[in-house]
Amino acid sequence: MSNSSINRAADNIRILSASMVEKAKSGHPGGAMGGADFVNILYSEFLNYDPTDMAWPHRDRFFLDPGHMSPMLYSVLALADNYSMDELANFRQWGTVTPGHPEVDVERGVENTSGPLGQGHTMAVGAAIAERFMVSRFGEWMAHKTYAFISDGGMQEEIAQGAGRIAGHLGLSNLIMFFDSNDIQLSTTTDEITVEDYQKKYEAWGWRVETINGNDADEIRAALKTANAETEKPTLIIGKTIMGKGAVTADGSNFERQVSTHGQPLSAAGADMAKTIENLGGDAENPFQIFDDVKELYAKRRDELTAWAKDRKEAEEKWALENPELAQKMAHFYTGVTPEIDWSALEQKQGVATRAASAAVLGHFAENVENMVVSSADLSNSDKTDGFLKKTKAFQKGDFSGQFFQAGVAELTMACIMNGMALHGGIIPVCGTFFVFSDYMKPAVRLAALMELPVKYVWTHDAFRVGEDGPTHQPVEQEAQIRLMEQLKNHSGENSVMVLRPADADETTVAWKMAFENESTPTALILTRQNVNPLPAEGDRYEAALGAEKGAYIVEDCEGTPDVILVASGSEVATLVDGAKLLRERDNVKVRVVSAISEGVFRNQDKEYQEAVLPASVGKFGMTAGLSSTLRGLVGGDGAIWGMNSFGFSAPYTVLDQQLGFNGENAYEQVKAYLANR
Repeated sequence: MSNSSINRAADNIRILSASMVEKAKSGHPGGAMGGADFVNILYSEFLNYDPTDMAWPHRDRFFLDPGHMSPMLYSVLALADNYSMDELANFRQWGTVTPGHPEVDVERGVENTSGPLGQGHTMAVGAAIAERFMVSRFGEWMAHKTYAFISDGGMQEEIAQGAGRIAGHLGLSNLIMFFDSNDIQLSTTTDEITVEDYQKKYEAWGWRVETINGNDADEIRAALKTANAETEKPTLIIGKTIMGKGAVTADGSNFERQVSTHGQPLSAAGADMAKTIENLGGDAENPFQIFDDVKELYAKRRDELTAWAKDRKEAEEKWALENPELAQKMAHFYTGVTPEIDWSALEQKQGVATRAASAAVLGHFAENVENMVVSSADLSNSDKTDGFLKKTKAFQKGDFSGQFFQAGVAELTMACIMNGMALHGGIIPVCGTFFVFSDYMKPAVRLAALMELPVKYVWTHDAFRVGEDGPTHQPVEQEAQIRLMEQLKNHSGENSVMVLRPADADETTVAWKMAFENESTPTALILTRQNVNPLPAEGDRYEAALGAEKGAYIVEDCEGTPDVILVASGSEVATLVDGAKLLRERDNVKVRVVSAISEGVFRNQDKEYQEAVLPASVGKFGMTAGLSSTLRGLVGGDGAIWGMNSFGFSAPYTVLDQQLGFNGENAYEQVKAYLANR
């Protein structure tokens, strides 16, 4: 094949990329210009998808890690007829479909939101695992590739170690990653940062690695052919590319390989925009155009892809006719149709830790939800995700028939991989660790919230009652942090995360019901290590616990208007029940106890319900094992809160409860003092 039109297309991408940044007066042109050759070959010759049905689940995926190289992605997708020139020219502007960093838009070919370096290619690992999961159940006929694009910055982020280790360990030969190695980063050259030998490192992890000239079409093509033929290992293609390829100054002098072109428009970096466009074969007066021969090249590829997809879909139809039950199951997996679960029939032991109650629910899922994948950061026997693992098996190289993913001690990597599974589709992802280590996961949780992915987080050991392990393992501020995400709205106007801290075993079942039915945002379940007493109920406790579906509900009440309302979530609710008993017995106080599993969900209820549960005219006392601010929105400015406003201490949790005042007696004393001073 002649590379004349191929190279013209790469130059077209360079022109469009640089022009987008120039017009916006903001962005990163240099990397996009250097990486143009790879994405051009990938999209014009290798990436398989249906141009008429971009969300078709059996398509290849392309995950961009360096989101700042979005101009490159938008430009190649414009050649593929997914973006108009006007949309490219509106780069980084209000209401644009071409934001500064890509936001997932499958219909246009954007598979993932990216920006925080390292997360994009780690999500690709998750998508590659999801593909193997689906193939193991429905057959190799549906196999497809996952391509990833990473830069020097992504390689340097620590998460790259987790992604590389796991992909190599699992032998993800369906994963092909291009490393855009241009030796330049935002503020310096890479030789001032590292002497790392990436080839040796990835080979040690079990990858097949080769190094090529990343701006040479023939070498890129050959490397991709070899990678596609690989059956045992993931492939890393190290492409030595030229930052700002094609950039020149006003007198035509070469301006490539300059650090300045990484993060600012070419004209601001020291190059001449008009001369650079001319050097690349374009019209400086009209840079937003696609060359005629490039249009022809990509139109031909579109026809090829349409014919390829037609053949694949015919093969799928034939398979479906021969395997109707499997076909129906696969359709349910991809469309998110979940099995009916009789939640009331789930048996829970009373007085157990909520992590143990969660294990009972997960065990039921393992037997009834065939497309759920659960993961743990080397804590399954402690965060009790082993309730699921005991009824399935972990993924291994060559065997993805189980439903458990052993991530190892890599919380951020695990969370990003679960995001990738969710993006791929067909899987309900769940992952667990200690609540204090949710700090390691927050960047991935934030992207899951932004992308509106229904990942479920199981965070156990929820408070200082971790006990002897001491303050390093005792979450205090973590609940306040994640509950801020309940207040943050996503772009669909919903709470960006649903945060649930159940108070007993039956509330844990209800919390899982809420999480399972939440298909539009991430859900966090915050669970205890220690046993908790069951809450009182008139009649069936599970039926009463269903009140948690409204975020907060009355556990105990009094006749008439209460003198005080006690509010908490998690294990502190039972403590307040103890305190309420003392208030009634000793002082004849009229007390209401409210369990508030989620303020975010509660605030979504109508005003009448909110006022019925927490009337503004009644004083409120809250107790929380987290920061006092966790309950301020529920208790109000004139309420009182007994919380943790310091780090914890190392001691048995029963001693800590006594020393820190988390018992019924102190609840009684604090409420009495509050009422006396009100």
